[in-house]
Amino acid sequence: MKTLPSLALLVVAVALGYWMLRDGVQVRPSAVAAAAASGETATATPTVSPAAAPAAAQSPPEATIPASAPTAADTPPTPPAATAATATAAAAPANNGADLLIPVQGVSRDQLQDTFTDARSQGRRHDAIDILAPAGTPVLAVADGNVEKLFDSERGGLTVYQFEPSGRYAYYYAHLQRYADGLAEKQPIRRGQVLGYVGSTGNADPGAPHLHFEVHRLGPEKQWWKGESLNPYPLLRGEQRL
Repeated sequence: MKTLPSLALLVVAVALGYWMLRDGVQVRPSAVAAAAASGETATATPTVSPAAAPAAAQSPPEATIPASAPTAADTPPTPPAATAATATAAAAPANNGADLLIPVQGVSRDQLQDTFTDARSQGRRHDAIDILAPAGTPVLAVADGNVEKLFDSERGGLTVYQFEPSGRYAYYYAHLQRYADGLAEKQPIRRGQVLGYVGSTGNADPGAPHLHFEVHRLGPEKQWWKGESLNPYPLLRGEQRL
C-alpha cells in the first residue's frame, strides 16, 4: 500500500517544479528526484535573473571621451597683457597743448591771479602773468619743446625762451634767480623739467620774487622776440586751449 504515498509525493514534486519554473526559481532535477524517493520536500534556492536586477545594481556608465581634443579655434582668445610702454603712456600727463603745467613748483591753479593787461610804467601793458613764490623755487617747463634762447635782459633779467614742438607757440620765463645746471640753447626739454629758479632779476621788486610768464603765437618768421601775446591765465587754469 506504499504506492499511493509515493505517487502523491511525485505529484507534489511535479507541481512544485511547475511552480518554480513559472516564477523563475530553478531546482536541480536531482534534488526533486531525491525528494520524491525519500518522501522529503525539495527545498528550492531562488536564483535572481539578471533581467530582474534593479537598475541601482548596474555599473555606472563610463565617461564619454571626445572624438578629438579642442583646437585653438574652440578656445576663447586670451587678452594681451599690458606692456610697460602701454602703462607709461597711460600714466603720462596730457601734452597736446591743451593742458599747460603750472610753471612754478608747488603752486596750484587756484592760487593764480590774472595780471594780464595790467598797467606798467611808461604806458606799457603787462603781457604776462606773474606767479609769486619764494626765491629759489624751481621753475618748470609747461610743455615739451626746445630751449630757443637764453637771454639776460635789462627788464626780464635771466630769461628762457622755449618753442613748443610744432613751432607755433613760444613760452617765456623771466626774472629767474639762475638757470638749472646744464641748461643750454637748442636743448630738448620735457614737460615738468626744471629750467631755473624763481628770483627777482631784471626790473623785478627784490622784495617780491616771482616768475614772469608769457605765451606768444609765433609768426611765420619764427623769431623768439616777436609774436602775438596770449593771456596765460585761462591756459594755465585749463579754461582755454591753444
